[in-house]
Amino acid sequence: MTDLGAKVSYLALGTGVPVYAPGGAFVGVVEHVVADEAQDIFHGVIIEPSREHHAHRFAYREQIAELHERGVVLSVPAGQLHEPGSDMPAEQVEESDDPVRLGLRRAWEWLIRPR
Repeated sequence: MTDLGAKVSYLALGTGVPVYAPGGAFVGVVEHVVADEAQDIFHGVIIEPSREHHAHRFAYREQIAELHERGVVLSVPAGQLHEPGSDMPAEQVEESDDPVRLGLRRAWEWLIRPR
């Protein structure tokens, strides 16, 4: 792993920042920070697919060890990250008190919205 720079908050984390597994292996890059900025709630990050992972992955905030200017370090192996999907009805997720499911649903909604 190279020098990751100073630690930052999720508000300063940019897209394209490399994401690394705990041992330093490259996982992908940040595609989007999932947060409710008005309520100051950080859900996690959507990781752009890499050659090894052919689908987007969602790293929930508790799966992230450190956020830096030039890199994100996960606290879990990349294989433990979830893939956002449409298999969770929005109404059911919004009523749930499971923050991981809520973050996954928000990640999916961001991925499918028209740009």
